[in-house]
Amino acid sequence: MKDYHINLFYSEEDEGWIADIPDLSMCSAFGDTAAEALAELELAKSAWIEAAVRNGRPIPEPRYRPLIYQAAY
Repeated sequence: MKDYHINLFYSEEDEGWIADIPDLSMCSAFGDTAAEALAELELAKSAWIEAAVRNGRPIPEPRYRPLIYQAAY
């Protein structure tokens, strides 16, 4: 399976962790812990890809790369 960038963050509003894959539209998951959100996201990613294949839709190549900040020393 392709390696996609994952965003993982805590949501105060939802009182839990949210994980998403920017390259796969609407592919996200929620968990009470970061590990739970990531595990749920793996299930969501598999379901997303299976649905795309079943419906003859293209599966995007990983392309999202976050901006990495490097401090100048």
